[in-house]
Amino acid sequence: MKPQKETDKSRLLNALNVRNSCPVAKKCGGCSFAGKTYFEQSAAKEKRVKKLISPFCEVLPIHHSEEPLYYRNKVHSAFKRLRNGRVICGPYESGSHRIVETDTCFIENKKATAIIRDCAEIAERLKISIYNEVKGEGDLRRVLVRTADATGEIMVVLIIGSTYFKKKKAFTDELLRLHPEITTLLININKRHDSMILGSDEVKKVTGSGYITDIILGKKFRVSADSFMQSNHEQAQILYSEAIRLAEFNGDEVCIDTYCGTGSTTLSFAGFVGHITGVEIKEAAYLDALKNKKINKVENAEFVLGDATAYMEKLAKTEAKIDCVILDPTRAGTTMKFIKACGKLAPSKIVYISCCPETLARDLEGFVAQGYKAQIAKPVDMFPWTDKVETIVILSKLYVTE
Repeated sequence: MKPQKETDKSRLLNALNVRNSCPVAKKCGGCSFAGKTYFEQSAAKEKRVKKLISPFCEVLPIHHSEEPLYYRNKVHSAFKRLRNGRVICGPYESGSHRIVETDTCFIENKKATAIIRDCAEIAERLKISIYNEVKGEGDLRRVLVRTADATGEIMVVLIIGSTYFKKKKAFTDELLRLHPEITTLLININKRHDSMILGSDEVKKVTGSGYITDIILGKKFRVSADSFMQSNHEQAQILYSEAIRLAEFNGDEVCIDTYCGTGSTTLSFAGFVGHITGVEIKEAAYLDALKNKKINKVENAEFVLGDATAYMEKLAKTEAKIDCVILDPTRAGTTMKFIKACGKLAPSKIVYISCCPETLARDLEGFVAQGYKAQIAKPVDMFPWTDKVETIVILSKLYVTE
């Protein structure tokens, strides 16, 4: 049997030579590096991160994905009925709401894509009413599929644009017949006139528990329809492992983990610190985080429902002693108020996990003004073929600001 290191090296070499040959890439716009080899796209991302972040600190080589295809575990699609009666599905054309019809996607989980495609076929066969965005009426609007790589569980959410799904039983019975591997099937009503996938109404169960469970770094995580979870399971494990390694925790730190989602970061870090508090603004994710803490029997973690900036500002007015602040915000980055609150709290260490190098560079300037120095950065290719790249930055406090 080949040594493990040699096997891993072979897998990586094979991955680097993979080419994304999606035929609809120019219309879809989801894969910025379609037509390139995986090596070419990851090299471009590494160059981008180094250009923006190297003025602050050393940037380590990018961590490639050994499986750069079919990794996305959260997939959604809209539907449209053509004049000839055919129902098509697929992503929106870049910068529009025109559906790009396609049978496959090189970054989406294959099973999720198959389920969505069959939803279109069932809708066509049963003459299901398809939602019309202009008129604001119709039944089937979107389908959201979430898959759990570690457990194989699959969630399907049928998003409808009307109060009642007239042919619900016939549609759901046929979908479950074609895909018995679906572990939970849900329905959500969305009458909004914006780009939000899920409506504000309650997600109702057709079958199953209403959630799926995935495993990251040995811990189980309950994921609901609207909860945030990293969309690439294998790279998420790499991301958290690298962040923990670079942070060099002593084991007794008091930490705040902001923008924590379902608690995947919080609970993954919990075994390496003294105490950690996760802060999350979305109630569905917060409730999942509480359940995830209980499922994993983690005693040194707690969760707070609230806005990250507001929480940090409030904490900064107290005598709280915080050793480390962890943040993993959206592409927009964090706020100047959040950064100034960190300056007042003066934690000795900050672990910043970012999916956008541009806003990361902007925020690092703010942290520098608050007396912090970036020590090291590590990009991780979480989203192969797209323009997104995760970057971990470890910052240390040099001096206390007024």
